[in-house]
Amino acid sequence: MTAIIFGAGGQDGYYLAKLLAEKKIEVTGVSRQKGFVNINMGDYKEVSELISLHKPVYIFHFAANSTTSHEAIFENHSTIATGTLHILESVKNLSPHTKVFISGSGLQFKNENKPIKETDPFEARDAYSVSRIQSAYAARYFRTLGIHAYIGYFFNHDSPLRTERHMTKKISEAAKRIGAGSNEKLVIGNIDVIKEYAYAGDIVKGVWTFMNQEGIPEANISSGRGYSIRDWLVACFAAVNKKWEDYVVIKKDFIPDYQKLVSDPALIFSLGWQPETSFDELAKIMMR
Repeated sequence: MTAIIFGAGGQDGYYLAKLLAEKKIEVTGVSRQKGFVNINMGDYKEVSELISLHKPVYIFHFAANSTTSHEAIFENHSTIATGTLHILESVKNLSPHTKVFISGSGLQFKNENKPIKETDPFEARDAYSVSRIQSAYAARYFRTLGIHAYIGYFFNHDSPLRTERHMTKKISEAAKRIGAGSNEKLVIGNIDVIKEYAYAGDIVKGVWTFMNQEGIPEANISSGRGYSIRDWLVACFAAVNKKWEDYVVIKKDFIPDYQKLVSDPALIFSLGWQPETSFDELAKIMMR
């Protein structure tokens, strides 16, 4: 049995590849990083040749520049939106038995500060969401052509493989340095923003559960558990016996993109999956 992971160099690709290896599934990893197959997802010929060569049972499309910055609009359009079209068209023409997972985001939904459901309307509030929404509609269209296209909507989830441009990792790394003697100040915006904190190693197990059922084509793959950035500061600095208030500077004029971003995970939970790692356990993992 074979699988292709587009975006294999990221945290989701890493943990999923480990999970698939345990299940004796041969994985072809695609990434711009060294050690992986390197192709241009904006080039249909390159994508189709790879899919034609392997004709995999599964394809997982995680590839993206994980930022809402407008500066990445063309990169993410090519990777996420156009990349999705190239994958789905290649599967239709060359490997119609393949099951395709397209990653979505909680950010692409209209956010009214209440738990977001898969059936909630989309809203393009940033450049990243534009590509995610286009990708979702492409998957829905190809589903009408008989393609097994699944969309899993991700909310915040983390692991030690995150970079420090993600707030969870930025805080945990600063807390570790401060615990080791650094006197640095950590500058943060609104610490009362609420989002989910889940472990990437759990989330990919949810992806696997989702891809091995037939009745549900779209689902939040998420915890539904909301915590504030303040809660995360408390957990990380407690691990090094420090008071976060002594080292954090709050940007008082900062306006966050949202006040709350949490999901309603009832659908994925109905399939028998739930995250195993608690908020406090995730903090310990990140602080190690």
